[in-house]
Amino acid sequence: MADSIKIFAPATVANLSCGFDALALALAGKGDEMVFTKTDSGELKITKIEGANLPYDIDDNLVGTVAKAMLAEANVDLGIDIEIYKGFKPGSGLGSSAASAAGTAVAVNHLLGNPFSNLELTKFAMLGEEAACGSQIADNVSAAIYGGFVLVRSYEPLEIVSLPVPDDLYVTALHPQIEIKTEDARNILPKEVPLKTAIYQWANVGGFISGLYQNDYELISRSLQDHIVEPARKRLIPHFDAVKAAAMNVGALGSGISGAGPTIFALSKGKETSENVKNAMQSVYEGKEIPFNIFNSEINTSGVQII
Repeated sequence: MADSIKIFAPATVANLSCGFDALALALAGKGDEMVFTKTDSGELKITKIEGANLPYDIDDNLVGTVAKAMLAEANVDLGIDIEIYKGFKPGSGLGSSAASAAGTAVAVNHLLGNPFSNLELTKFAMLGEEAACGSQIADNVSAAIYGGFVLVRSYEPLEIVSLPVPDDLYVTALHPQIEIKTEDARNILPKEVPLKTAIYQWANVGGFISGLYQNDYELISRSLQDHIVEPARKRLIPHFDAVKAAAMNVGALGSGISGAGPTIFALSKGKETSENVKNAMQSVYEGKEIPFNIFNSEINTSGVQII
C-alpha cells in the first residue's frame, strides 16, 4: 500500500442534453490535482487548498465526507493529509464537486490497497455530492471514476454502464464566469412532464447511445436534443441561444448546458470542426461584459488517474 498518492480528477459534462441525471462524459483537458499522504496522527486533515475558496475544516468539506465513510467501511483508523489544487471553479457546471469527491474516493481506495470496486467508489463519491449540493447524484462522479461516457441505468440498485467513445469526438466548453448552484438549477425544473415530451426524451437517449455504439455521428447529432431541462435552465445563462446557434452553424453535432450550467458544451466530429466551433462560440461572448473561458478537449477514457 502506498504512503502518498497524487491524482488527477477530471472535469465532467453531465446530462448531454437528452440524458438528465443519466448520461455524462469525462474531459481530458480540465480537472483537479489532489495529494493524499498517510500520517501517524490518526486524523483527516486538509493542509492546502489552491484555486478555490473552500473550507479547510474536514467536517465542512465534501472530501472529509467521502474519506470518513470509506475508512469507516474499511474499519481502518488512518491519518491522511489532503492537498487540493482546483483546476476549475465550483459552480461551473463541469462537475467541480464531483472531481473532488471522485478523486478522494480513488485516492483513499489506493491508500487502503484498493479494496473497493468502481461501483462502490461511486457510491462513496455520491455522499460527497450530497454534502455539496443536497442530492446523491451519480452522473458526474461515475464519469470521473470510470472515464469515457457513462450511463446511470439505475439508482436503486445503483448500476453504471460504460459506453463506447468514438475516436473522432471532441468537446468544446464555454464557461461564463458566473456561478449557478446545482441546487438552485434543480429547483427551477418542471415537476411534471407531458407524456409526449417524455417519449421524445427517452427516444433521444436511446438514439444517442446507439450512435456511440455504431460510430454514427449523424444519429448522435439528431439525438442531442433536450425537451425538458434546457428550456427551463437556459434563461439562467446569458447568450445561451446565440452560443448554441453559433456552434451549430459551423458544424457542431449538438450543443447544450453542461450539468447545471452555466458552462455551454458542444460535441463535434474532428479536431478541425471543434476548433471552428470554439471560435464561433467565443465570438458570441467577445465584447460582452461577462468574462469567460473556453477550451477544447478530447474524451478522457481513463477517469481519475494516478500521476
